[in-house]
Amino acid sequence: MLEKKYIKLKLTGETKDEILQELVDVLDNGGALENKDEFLKVVKAREATSSTGLEEGIAIPHGKTKAVKKPAVAFGRSEGVDFNSLDGEPSKLFFMIAAPEDATDSHIETLSKLTNKLLDDEVREKLENAKTEDEILNILNEEKKEIINSSEKRDGYVVAVTACPVGIAHTYMAADSLVNKGKELGVEIKVETNGSVGVKNELTAEDIKRATGVIVAADKTIDMDRFAGKKVIQVPVKQAIRAPKELIEKTLNGEGEIYKSSSNGKKEIQKNEKTGIYKHLMNGVSHMLPLVVCGGVLIALSIALSGIKAGSGADVTNPFFKSMLDLGVAAFGLMIPILSGYIAMSIADRPGLAPGLVGGALANTVGAGFLGGMVAGFAAGYIAKWVKSWNVPEGLKPIMPIFVIPLVSTSLVGVIMYFIGAPISGFMNMLTDVLKGMEAGSVFLALILGCMISFDMGGPINKVAFLFGSAMITQGVPTVMGPIAVAICIPPIGMGIATMMAPKNYEVGEREAGKAAFAMGLIGITEGAIPFAAADPFRVIPSIMVGSGVGAVIAAIGKVADHAPHGGPIVLPVVDNKLMFIIAIVVGSLISAIMVNILKKFKKQ
Repeated sequence: MLEKKYIKLKLTGETKDEILQELVDVLDNGGALENKDEFLKVVKAREATSSTGLEEGIAIPHGKTKAVKKPAVAFGRSEGVDFNSLDGEPSKLFFMIAAPEDATDSHIETLSKLTNKLLDDEVREKLENAKTEDEILNILNEEKKEIINSSEKRDGYVVAVTACPVGIAHTYMAADSLVNKGKELGVEIKVETNGSVGVKNELTAEDIKRATGVIVAADKTIDMDRFAGKKVIQVPVKQAIRAPKELIEKTLNGEGEIYKSSSNGKKEIQKNEKTGIYKHLMNGVSHMLPLVVCGGVLIALSIALSGIKAGSGADVTNPFFKSMLDLGVAAFGLMIPILSGYIAMSIADRPGLAPGLVGGALANTVGAGFLGGMVAGFAAGYIAKWVKSWNVPEGLKPIMPIFVIPLVSTSLVGVIMYFIGAPISGFMNMLTDVLKGMEAGSVFLALILGCMISFDMGGPINKVAFLFGSAMITQGVPTVMGPIAVAICIPPIGMGIATMMAPKNYEVGEREAGKAAFAMGLIGITEGAIPFAAADPFRVIPSIMVGSGVGAVIAAIGKVADHAPHGGPIVLPVVDNKLMFIIAIVVGSLISAIMVNILKKFKKQ
């Protein structure tokens, strides 16, 4: 299926979209496509679910559609393009797979065998150094080296399922990766593939019964009820390609989680508390990310194009820019409810969504910030889960998920948030009084304000520090706002730099959020760092607090004054001692970035 006419040794595209277009053109010029625009649309839709950029410079974009005349593979080589790959490195070797809607088993298997060759380091090296199209064909037509079985047999039996949304490349690469690694380790393993041609090598009841554990590497829904009572490890399909040894070892060591199939057909994994909390948290964060990015960018653009004025801060008067600002603010207003709602939904399924959303909205109302939203989300989720467990008469069961559970859960969460509001208000007043008692312009005051700003990023403690600094401007003491203006932008800029310095520490979505966070930081939007703090609070929050604290101290020592109630580099025109202002931001941001990456490195070890 890979023919000479489908090979382009030098791709000229400099972006992901340009590479995709170029490879589609290669297939179209070779006569493989009925409609190249429709095929490109399908390929991009596949990329939107998760990038096909793997590790080691490999990317395998693919699509299955009636827009394909015949099965074909296009190969192209590039100097390196950002393809949102697993390891964060540029992709250089591209295989675009085109499969017709009625592709047969043999077609798909042939395609999968081709892509499976890419698991071999030697093959990849040869492809990078090949000088002609014929050489490329010879490399890919060579018989793949047989994996030698380990002479040392391991106890245990591992079963696995692999599945990706389209079911062409990743499904079979993941399966091969697990099988080959199993042979190397001397582990008996059976892998079921849920590909575009259906289920292959299906696991039997006997397989599952005698299995030590189960690996489910899937990006789409599969039949999970059959694994009830077994220890299951669930990961994205790419994880099986990149880390098969780790998954197999964990399974043999009994590190999976007992899978339970509830009587009403709902599926859930019984997790230990730590893993469960992280899963629920990440569900909230992943749904919150688009709001943070789009809201932050809209606010940033509106302020950047309107400017900052001394005494008044952001001055957005143009009707168009004001509308843009309002859209961004609306998106930010939904950020906490979405975080809370989807945390709750992860815990209690759909009945947890309503109380979670309401709890998040109440967190906004009482000024509890994202930390309050997280509390509301977990409270709503576990309350809803508790109500779900009630043993009620048969007549009530149909209305439980749509009426009883949401109503009872929402009411209880409302009570909790009501009682949270008063202590938060009292705490804010106390902090304000403490700050008023400190000497304006002191290094200690700057340190305290810097740490407060970054602790909850828009929450009550952040607001106390910001409002205190704003009030001091009106009293003719702008040197208090100077350190605050520095501290405001360090969390998002620091996290943006952190994702660029060590992309392997972050998921693809986080790396994209890092770019947006950096831009938000330039405009003084602290909330750009919230997704990172919500996902990993015990590493991110201390890191950004240290960076903001150091930056604020440097600003205080340098007598930096800010005449506008705003922060970030955008206020530079109304700042006194501009050089020290910039130095403070750079130093603080680098400290935060380096510290958080060091802590994340320890996490992985």
